[in-house]
Amino acid sequence: MKNLGFVSTRFAGTDGVSLESEKWVTVLEQMGHTCFFFAGESNRSTDSAYIVPEASFRHPDIAKINNIAFGQRIRPPTLTREISQMKRYLKGHLKRFITQFRIDVLTVENALAIPMNLPLGLALCELIAESGIPTIAHHHDFFWERTRFMVNCVWDYLNQAFPPNLPFIRHVVINSSASHQLAHRTGIASVLVPNVMDFAHPPIIDNDYTKYLRQDLGIRDDEYFFLQPTRVVQRKGIEHAIELVHRLGLKARLIISHASGDEGYDYEQHIRWLAHTLKVAVNFVSDVIRDQRGQTPDGRKIYTLWDVYPQADLVTYPSTFEGFGNAFLEAVYFRRPILINNYSIYAYDIKPKGFRTIEFDGFITDRTVKRVEQILTHPDLSEEMTEHNYHLGLKHYSFKTLEHHLRSLLLSWT
Repeated sequence: MKNLGFVSTRFAGTDGVSLESEKWVTVLEQMGHTCFFFAGESNRSTDSAYIVPEASFRHPDIAKINNIAFGQRIRPPTLTREISQMKRYLKGHLKRFITQFRIDVLTVENALAIPMNLPLGLALCELIAESGIPTIAHHHDFFWERTRFMVNCVWDYLNQAFPPNLPFIRHVVINSSASHQLAHRTGIASVLVPNVMDFAHPPIIDNDYTKYLRQDLGIRDDEYFFLQPTRVVQRKGIEHAIELVHRLGLKARLIISHASGDEGYDYEQHIRWLAHTLKVAVNFVSDVIRDQRGQTPDGRKIYTLWDVYPQADLVTYPSTFEGFGNAFLEAVYFRRPILINNYSIYAYDIKPKGFRTIEFDGFITDRTVKRVEQILTHPDLSEEMTEHNYHLGLKHYSFKTLEHHLRSLLLSWT
């Protein structure tokens, strides 16, 4: 049995990297391994976590580096010095983390794929090259998939460490396109391990805790509940969900579960303006949907996304691009009908397996609207669709699938 050291900018909250990392940990611990965590933010217990605030992309020093590194083409010498100093600092802490917890294998979650923290990626690259420690680099999305990283003054760093081509690293991607692009751009081979859910164990619904959930989220008794379980960022295509509600002709309210996050608030302002203009009821409820239950300072009940899914009448997932699509799997897991844009990874990796959704291709059509109305007003059709999808999820995206891949990866160094 091995000690695995998970490394990322954060292991906390409801972002896709944190959620998927948690599933890996669950499966690895079921296999008998022990997991420890290095991050800038973490919700893990203190006896298994090594917290270095500068590892977080939200740390002021890292935010300052990012503001200079991206958006211009010539690098100020002061930035080179700051990155170098921070790299040495984080590298020292990584060494202490490995020693303190006797780490056998590093599992790097996205920190060698997307440059949210340049010094952390560079520190990991140097550490792995110098120590030869076996490393699983779990890549959720790459920098070349994000427009905001393309104009920069750090191409040498990106080519060196995002991701690094080292013999001690096993690269894992979550979709076929990423595998092809990684090989094309860098010559690096990878293993495709899709995101998963625990389909072998259906969700347990806590009706007592969620008795007043719809009321607490501001949903009226005569309204359908549409759930948009994503952050408010442009690639999520939330304007399509608003257009659907506007055209549907049924009373419905769109609930947006997450805040804007790290990509600014301009898009959120646009969504608020669009909803107001089209007279669509939209509630932003990130203050009462968190990764753990609890209570807000003013006494309101806090729910988890797991509490919310079972009560949704429809999950809207109109993204224009996704690395995989956690919200898609979650909707399948909770047996909810799904409105989905035909984004490339869905079309190539997921749809061919036979999932049944309310699909549109880039824009809402009359056919889309009629299909949504049909599913909402005929519960038997909705049940047939969601049961079919659940069984496909069990077949293709279960923890058993993940265990098979992890077992092979851990044996690859022997």
